Amino acid sequence: MDQKELAERLWSRVSSGRSQRKLKVDLQQRFECVFEGIAKAGAPTLLKQIYTELYITEGGSSEVNQEHEWSALAFILLSSEEDLDQFELSRYCASEEVLLRLLPVVKASTKALLSRCELSDRSCGALASVLSSQSSSLRVLDLSLNDLKDSGLKLLSDGLKSPHCKLETLSLSGCLVSEEGCASLASALRSNPSHLRELDLSYNHPGDTGVKLLSALLEDPHCTLHTLRYGL
Repeated sequence: MDQKELAERLWSRVSSGRSQRKLKVDLQQRFECVFEGIAKAGAPTLLKQIYTELYITEGGSSEVNQEHEWSALAFILLSSEEDLDQFELSRYCASEEVLLRLLPVVKASTKALLSRCELSDRSCGALASVLSSQSSSLRVLDLSLNDLKDSGLKLLSDGLKSPHCKLETLSLSGCLVSEEGCASLASALRSNPSHLRELDLSYNHPGDTGVKLLSALLEDPHCTLHTLRYGL
């Protein structure tokens, strides 16, 4: 199975019936660059290792399971010589399971666009670990239009309050957040006030208490938050 065949196999998984020729070409080019670079370096053992780790052969059928396919996609993206400026989950598959498979890519990206991807509090716990990582490059996170609720905000806040969190922009528009979630968020930002600059909580239900808690951060001289959106 050559690079082009591998790209075709992955493409059949990520296309979801949509016409995305640019993504298909990009996927093939990334495969070619990665494998050509390894071959030129004279590392056939590494090439073999990549094949055996990313692909499972059963009875000579060369069938691969979904877990290995998403791992392969993560490998391609992370192996690119280009910086991962923006990762948009919906380009591949708007799914929580896929997000969890591609977390290393999120961690290496500057901007993660995860809007309208059917995410839950399970994703928030995983993203909190990304935000807490000292090696995370994430600066912009869009989680709008996912049913994260207060339980999700509580988990996400564990990452926001980490001293290693460097997130500057967070969008939580339309995430079913109430006063309780806003309280968790405000507490996290007081613990780590040095990075977040923009917070979008529009189309939620913060209530008077939630608005008061978050608005107080705008007046805090130690807090870098300067833009807060809420209401309809």
